[in-house]
Formats: sequence, C-alpha cells, structure tokens
Amino acid sequence: MSAPIRVLVCDDQMLVRTGLVTIIDAQPDLEVAGECGDGGSAVDLARRLRPDVVLMDVRMPVLDGIEATRRLAGDAVADPVKVLVVTTFNLDEYVYEALRAGASGFLLKDAPPSQLLQGIRTVATGAALLDPEVTRALVGRYAARIRPAGGPVEVPLTPRELEVLRLIADGRSNGEIAAALVISPETVKTFVSRILGKLGLRDRVQAVVYAYRHGLVT
Repeated sequence: MSAPIRVLVCDDQMLVRTGLVTIIDAQPDLEVAGECGDGGSAVDLARRLRPDVVLMDVRMPVLDGIEATRRLAGDAVADPVKVLVVTTFNLDEYVYEALRAGASGFLLKDAPPSQLLQGIRTVATGAALLDPEVTRALVGRYAARIRPAGGPVEVPLTPRELEVLRLIADGRSNGEIAAALVISPETVKTFVSRILGKLGLRDRVQAVVYAYRHGLVT
C-alpha cells in the first residue's frame, strides 16, 4: 500500500476547518497532517511538516492566504509546496492572484466533498486543478486589466505551440485540445511539456497566467 496523501488544512473558521478535517480523515488514502487558522501558522507548519498538499483559505488573519501561498509556492521558493486554494470568495482577483502566487489549483467552498477530495488527489500528483469555467470567466476577466498595453508580447514558441497554449488558457483538457487540433492526446502532452520547458513554467496553472499576462489570449 502507498502512503496516504498528507494534507495541511488552513482556514480561520473553526467550523469549516473541522468539517474539512473530518471529510479528509474519512478517506483511506488521505490523512490530515495538521491544521491552523491563520496564514502565518500555515507557512510555519507547511515548512515544518512538509505536507503533500496545503488546503489554503484566502481571507485569514496574520497573513492572508495569497501571501502565504506565495511564500510556500511562489517563483522564488526553491522547494515549493503544492497549494490548493479553497475559498468562499468567487471574485476575479482572488482567483488570479492565488494562481499567480503559485497555487496549483482553486476550488470554491461550496464545491461538493467529492470534488474537493478529487482536487486534493489531483494536486498531490503534481497536476494542476483548473476548472474551465473558473479559468475563462474569472481568470480571463481579471487578467484583461493587466494585459500589456502594446498588445501581445513576442514569446519563444512556434505557431503550433502558441495554439496549444491558447487552448490551455481557455481551460481545455488534453483530450479537448487533441480533438480541436486533430492530433493525438500523446502529441498534446508533448506540446505541453515543450511549452512549459521553453517558458520556464511549472505547470498548466502557470501557463494560463502567463498567457493572460502576455496578452496571448483575448
């Protein structure tokens, strides 16, 4: 048997935190490594306990979840922790800033428990958790405010790679990209790996943020 996925739960509302802990601990392949109610403690505990995934609320005392995420998973972090942001705030800037800070995914607290659990498992594998609706409706709208004024920035990608990147930014899965471009899913995976490597990005979440910040999508 493989070791269970260790999760650190960070939420300033004790009732919410208790509910999350109960749901997670009931799963045979998951276990709660720790819990806390503020962003400062989240950073300290994550660095000490090294959980597989941190469930991070956005609005917390001492240090908000965005800054806590940046300190644990930002570009300057040598050994980043996987962070899954979970919040009640369905607002553009929270989604975008959480992903820009280094979060591996974003879920709203009204998501069903099954979606939350699957999200934890997805992020633990190193994959990004991007809901297409959130990507298009929220990330896109907010990022539009900070696109470069001079239009799209030149990037070191081939036309085909740019096409794939734009579809990633639209929230498409590998299967959907394969169908749209009439290529195999394996070829899509190759393109995605090549794009991430050329741009120095960690995962699909960073690719989405990159595409919007550089004006590559409308």
